[in-house]
Amino acid sequence: MKIMNLGLHAWTVCGLLMVLFFSCSNSSLYGEEFDLRNEPSVTYKYDRIDEVKKACGFVLSSASELKPDDNRVYSIKKELPFVNGDWVQDAGGSPLMPYVVRKSWDNSSDFHTPMNLVSFWVTDVDTTRRLKNSVSVSGLLTLGITLENSFVEKIYGPQFQVWPGNSQLSVSFQGIYTESKENNGEKVMCLLGTTMLPSREPESSDPWAWLEASGHSYDQPPLSEDDQILLVLHYPKKFTLTKREVHGEMKSLNPKSNPKYFDEIRISSQLNTAYEFSSEKVVAKACDPYPYKDSFMNNGIDIYKDTEFCAIIQKFSQGEAFTIVPNWRCNGTDEYCSKLGPFVTDNEIKATDGGFQEVKLFMQNVHCEEKTARDNTNSARVSAVFRAVPPSEYPYTAAQRSGLSNMTLPAEGIWRSSSGQLCMVGCIGSTDAEGSGCNSRICLYIPLSFSVKQRSIIVGTISSISNDHSSYFPLSFEKLVRPSEMWDLNHFMSSHLHYQYTKLDSAGSILEKNEPFSFGTVIKKSLLTFPKLEDAEASPVSLSILSEDLTLHVSAIPDPPPRSLVPRIEIQMEIVSLGPLFGRYWSNGSTAEEETPYHTKAEYTEKQLLLNVSAQLMLTGKAYKNFSVVFVEGLYDPHVGKMYLVGCRDFRASWKTLFESMDLEAGLDCLIEVIVSYPPTTAQWLTNPIARISIASARNEDDPLRFSTIKFQTLPIMYRRQRENILSRRGVEGILRILTLSVVIACIVSQLLYIRDNVHSVPYISLVMLGVQVLGYSLPLITDAEALFKKASDSYGTPSYELDRNQWFHVIDYTVKLLVLVSFLLTLRLCQKVWKSRIRLLTRAPLEPHRVPSDKWVFITTLIIHVIGYIIVLIIHAAQTDEKFRTESYVDSNGNFHVQREWETEMEEYVGLVQDFFLLPQVMGNFVWQIHCKPLRKLYFIGITVLRLLPHFYDYIMAPVSNPYFSEEYEFVNPNMDFYSKFGDIAIPVTAFFLAVIVYIQQRWNYEKLSQTLSLGKRRLLPLGSAVYQRLPSKSFEAELASGVNENATHEKDHDGEE
Repeated sequence: MKIMNLGLHAWTVCGLLMVLFFSCSNSSLYGEEFDLRNEPSVTYKYDRIDEVKKACGFVLSSASELKPDDNRVYSIKKELPFVNGDWVQDAGGSPLMPYVVRKSWDNSSDFHTPMNLVSFWVTDVDTTRRLKNSVSVSGLLTLGITLENSFVEKIYGPQFQVWPGNSQLSVSFQGIYTESKENNGEKVMCLLGTTMLPSREPESSDPWAWLEASGHSYDQPPLSEDDQILLVLHYPKKFTLTKREVHGEMKSLNPKSNPKYFDEIRISSQLNTAYEFSSEKVVAKACDPYPYKDSFMNNGIDIYKDTEFCAIIQKFSQGEAFTIVPNWRCNGTDEYCSKLGPFVTDNEIKATDGGFQEVKLFMQNVHCEEKTARDNTNSARVSAVFRAVPPSEYPYTAAQRSGLSNMTLPAEGIWRSSSGQLCMVGCIGSTDAEGSGCNSRICLYIPLSFSVKQRSIIVGTISSISNDHSSYFPLSFEKLVRPSEMWDLNHFMSSHLHYQYTKLDSAGSILEKNEPFSFGTVIKKSLLTFPKLEDAEASPVSLSILSEDLTLHVSAIPDPPPRSLVPRIEIQMEIVSLGPLFGRYWSNGSTAEEETPYHTKAEYTEKQLLLNVSAQLMLTGKAYKNFSVVFVEGLYDPHVGKMYLVGCRDFRASWKTLFESMDLEAGLDCLIEVIVSYPPTTAQWLTNPIARISIASARNEDDPLRFSTIKFQTLPIMYRRQRENILSRRGVEGILRILTLSVVIACIVSQLLYIRDNVHSVPYISLVMLGVQVLGYSLPLITDAEALFKKASDSYGTPSYELDRNQWFHVIDYTVKLLVLVSFLLTLRLCQKVWKSRIRLLTRAPLEPHRVPSDKWVFITTLIIHVIGYIIVLIIHAAQTDEKFRTESYVDSNGNFHVQREWETEMEEYVGLVQDFFLLPQVMGNFVWQIHCKPLRKLYFIGITVLRLLPHFYDYIMAPVSNPYFSEEYEFVNPNMDFYSKFGDIAIPVTAFFLAVIVYIQQRWNYEKLSQTLSLGKRRLLPLGSAVYQRLPSKSFEAELASGVNENATHEKDHDGEE
């Protein structure tokens, strides 16, 4: 009954814990879902109007009258704010704020250049204080120096913040809004501000010495309040090509001797209102006659001429970087060919020598208006700003900048469906209303056809329309499109994209060179099956499924694997087209969709034995910067699972090197041979499920574009069918865990019932053996490791989203944890009974403690054996890897820093082996105690041994090929080590079975008979029997175990009287 009550209490406690866990999880989930941040409620005071009028007298003197019925003042709050403008400060020795250089992981300075950004918001317009020529307004300005942050969120209240890589100051303003009589009626705001300025060290060469002081905290910089800050902002009346800049000044009204004084700051940004297309004459300078005849008009590429031009331009220009093409066709002076088009070419740009590596181009502030003529032809007017970003700036932060400089090119132009060309005129620097500084022509296209040499959704050129010394070689740019974006475009555009195969003959030559006829190939084709079409008709659905199987998103290492640890390479191989299918096919039941799938030229080779294929191969890592993207096209042989491809890469070198390489195709190096080998879909026990990739150059040895052959082997991959089987396999494994743990509980309960009827043998159960099992049950509860079976999905990487969302699997996991907890408690109960039995035995014979079984030498012997085994494992591991044990640091996905010691990892993995050999302490104890009884029930020790060995048999059958590179995904099992390899799945069960046989023999034969049996002639392998552990008479001992310890003396007296 006590056992049943204990089990009932354990189940009740676990049930309460599960309910509590579910309630906490759900409350946390919904709490995060409704965590909305609202802007604070602020009351604006205009208590400095008299000071404002005095400081802004020069603005009010030229202000025009605001008509009472003019509603433009009500749009101030919406139209006049700007974000991420530029600011520069005069170098007068009084800087506004400090900046702390951010160190990288190796303690070196970040090579990126910080950017000076400023944002301004009109927070309130007080129409009740409206005067004849001004309106009272309040504003908020945030400016700072940052590497990768952007100031798009308002920071209310004056404050200053600084940390490595970022400094920002927030200033609150109140002032007036006016419209000037000068400069074509520009809008002017003049405001006085209040903030908390960082304190400067007076008369010091380092004004920010407090940053370097010991014990300084970035959270508490020394600040001083300052309300003598004047801000004047000038806005153009209309937003046009030549009038779009917002400029202003912020200066201190304090005297220079005041420590709060700072040098004047100049601000630049752009309007964020409706654009007014009014520069037809300026546009005509570049685009009349239309279309402009450039090289792209006659290269045979289909161009988009349909009705969604504006939507496509805005979709692919929003925050997306354009790639600048090297000047590979330039043949002139170094100065001429190294220019970055009309943009100012500084030393950083010159260092690229016309290759423009890592130089980006962004298309910002796109305004597009479409209209349809009477003849149903479509046209559009387009305005944008082209911004060049050098390699030293973070591109994603630079893409949000709004300031105008010599690295920006405002442009306006026209697009007509008759030609598909967007022709624009570009103006760099300051210019007048006639566009005297607009000397650039931009021609932009949206291609519809793709090939191995054309993978861009937007292509364009920037050329000069002047003949003076400021001319430059036409600058080409393109927006490379990812394969997934191509597929989206097919649904987005009424005109279908298509792919043109141009390298099939070259791919055939690669096939013939690398696949000579052999009997091995014939046997491989007959025995193994590789990814192939599921139907003979090659339907779009079948082609799409095969494309999914051939797609790779996996880590890889060099092939063959080096003996030392090397960083992994991330490989992404997206299938662009396969046979006649371009992209992917999703059927929604539409007949029209089935009749017009994504298409390429419908052709096969060698009577459908081979499939045409094109893909995009992407590699990560500094060593592969010239292989970051390789466009490939060729043939796929489904009988041997190999692709034979011709690759084209965007090689970056100086313009001279590229110009001298006369065999470039569209500026790309297309003399590349790529072979991809896929693992079979069947007979996985014969091969390792990894893909192999080989990239070789077909150029001569002395060619500067030649590179050494690169070979990779990926981590184990799974095909679509195998991924679909994860869910069912995960469920099966969950049920197996529940069943095995239930059997374990039954075995433990049977042992508890057994010792109730065999009380005299209880002290001879090893506490070390039970401790090993307690350790095995407690670790899954503490570390969330799997009990008995590890997750199948984890052996192949991160679990899928569907796997995490499936509530059924959560129920299985919680049930497993509940059963583990019950096993843990029952084993503790078993330990308690053994411990109490020994205490009672010691109480009966207080003068003979040596006759009571003790685990001291059992523990010492077991510990020595496992320590020696662990040392042997370390030695074998070090010998196999040729490396000493290292200490590695890493940052996890949550940003937490960890230090990982390799010897600790090996120790965690060795724990799994200790649990498999849980009977080793009992074997040692049986020899030490020279038992003449049966302390363990056969169902207990044989049953648990079998259950401990089930995972090894399961792994041997279901997962025969271990993943040698994902050892961190195994909680206690590292397949890289010998005893958890394929050999280990055989050796460990044999050893554990041998221990179970020894225990069985020890309990079946007494020690004396076993000693007589194990002899060589007259010599015995075991020592003679000893009286040390001779069992005391047990006539009253059973009654003692049934009663309390306090009754021991009475029972002993009765027992002694009997004797």
